[in-house]
Amino acid sequence: MTFAVIKTGGKQYKVAEGDVLSIEKIEHKDEKIVFDQVLLTSDGKETKVGKPLVSGAKVEARVLEDGKGKKKMVFRYKSKTRQRKKKGHRQPYTKVQIVKILS
Repeated sequence: MTFAVIKTGGKQYKVAEGDVLSIEKIEHKDEKIVFDQVLLTSDGKETKVGKPLVSGAKVEARVLEDGKGKKKMVFRYKSKTRQRKKKGHRQPYTKVQIVKILS
């Protein structure tokens, strides 16, 4: 089984071909994205570990959609002073499907 560990949006993801994952929103012009920050690749026989990145390794992905996550409520409160503040937040994301891992 071929898999890789990529870094995007300050997070690391273990991905294999065909995986669908939601990542932090990234700006894109096309339907295809190439992740070049690959930390580890493995094809079942050989594992390459980067120091910190694997040289020449890339992961190609296809953009499925851009959207917003579920709403999280934030409530700040101070007792005895009638101070309260309520607001919501929806984190933007980009949903991608991994097409090919090039190691």
